[in-house]
Amino acid sequence: MRILAALAMLPMLPVMAAETTASMSSAGMGAQLSKLLLGLLLVIGLIFLLAWLLRRVQQLHPRGAQVIKIVSTQALGPRERLVLVQVGGEQILLGLSAGRITPLHVLEEPVHLPDAEPATPEFAQRLMELLGKDQKDKH
Repeated sequence: MRILAALAMLPMLPVMAAETTASMSSAGMGAQLSKLLLGLLLVIGLIFLLAWLLRRVQQLHPRGAQVIKIVSTQALGPRERLVLVQVGGEQILLGLSAGRITPLHVLEEPVHLPDAEPATPEFAQRLMELLGKDQKDKH
């Protein structure tokens, strides 16, 4: 009897094996997906942690208290420019070219740049007209 029962179940073995394999593979796929998601979250968390640490370190050494400041620059060509640098109380005019920095002149009296002027009403009006025109074109 047992032999007959075993023979009767023989055709069903591939189906049972396929169901077992499918359930195991879906469980394995879910585990792999959860591991992948966890790893991704850890990497994203690490990126945010490093960005936060970088901001903290930069706050310890503020850039505003630097001794050397660029007062003004003027381009002379594609790779040449004049740079007015302030070091302490002295201003130095430098010539910059490809691969070379040349001190040109040490100014006896520091150059004071005028404060930035506010936009004229005509400029502001023209800017608003252009912005309004762009908004009309988009609709």
